[in-house]
Amino acid sequence: MNGKTTRRAALLGLTAGALALTQAGASPMPAAQAVAPGGSLRVAIAISPAPGPFWAGRDSLSHDPKGVTVDLGRAMADALGVPLKLVVYDNSGAITDAGDAGEWDVAFLPVDATRRQRLDFGPIYNVSESTFLVRPGLAMATVADVDKAGVRVAGISNTTTIRAMAAWLKNTTPIPIATVQAGIDRLKSGELDAFGMGRAELTIIAAAVPGSRVLPGHFFEASVAVAVPKGHAAALEFATAFVEDAKKSQRLRRIFDANGLHDLAIAP
Repeated sequence: MNGKTTRRAALLGLTAGALALTQAGASPMPAAQAVAPGGSLRVAIAISPAPGPFWAGRDSLSHDPKGVTVDLGRAMADALGVPLKLVVYDNSGAITDAGDAGEWDVAFLPVDATRRQRLDFGPIYNVSESTFLVRPGLAMATVADVDKAGVRVAGISNTTTIRAMAAWLKNTTPIPIATVQAGIDRLKSGELDAFGMGRAELTIIAAAVPGSRVLPGHFFEASVAVAVPKGHAAALEFATAFVEDAKKSQRLRRIFDANGLHDLAIAP
């Protein structure tokens, strides 16, 4: 066997017990049938101008999706021996809604209590700070300066970030917007004073809004993990084994580095 085939066989072996049907007289269910019953692995992703542990981007030449979640999905499809099918959404809230509708098999999403009620999560692979990007010309020095009456602050709708922001803010209310690009546009036009998101992503976005600043401190620590729709126990078992193996083998570290995320840690 070559190295790729050996690792695939080892990963499938990790989940052999979990993929056995429990009904009397039933035969074991193959991993690919359990995780990707449609014959291809449908991986949900969200694309923005600021790729990171959750967000994907697009290749500057081909415009194909690229990023951590794309690479993880491709590696998982390879492990199962099935084609990869990327299913693209505007944000993590839209991915969550689509999971209820059965539109995807696996996703990699920020976790919170609200989302756990709708999806099943495996291991966390990244924990990062969420802070604010403020538009040029504002005298804001820390995240506390955003929490003032009259400050126009936004977050992506139906996400862990805006829910955490709403709980943290006491003197103003976050404005829900659909996409990262909308946040960039409104900061540039002066319609927004601040935009909340992960620090790594905001550092990239700042270059698109000349004079803007990423504030020190944070209002939330976001955890990103592998997820499957509710009730797909065998798929969750496989996804869990896959992510744990990707951590142990340093595959995740290599994926982060290949996507320019050298300074972001892999969750233990």
